[in-house]
Amino acid sequence: MSIASAIVLYAVFWFLTFLIVIPIRLTTQGDAGNVVPGTHSASPEVHNLGRKALITTGVAAIAWAIVAGIIVTGTITVRDIDIMDFMTPAPAAGETDG
Repeated sequence: MSIASAIVLYAVFWFLTFLIVIPIRLTTQGDAGNVVPGTHSASPEVHNLGRKALITTGVAAIAWAIVAGIIVTGTITVRDIDIMDFMTPAPAAGETDG
């Protein structure tokens, strides 16, 4: 895996994790009973984005390390998840494609 691929993979994990973490323990203005005029009652009263970003960074780093380790070691390859047999068979040891 190249460095660019590793960075993109981590960014994908970070944003997916962030979208999961954002609504956890969110207090809305409607829940607090203090709706500011001109805003929706589902707007956050207290969002704690800094803390949630730190949690996201840690969780995404763990998930990234697991998946990157699987990719780098070759434990699971694309051919392993090809259940419809669209890919040609892997070349035997010592053979080349083409």
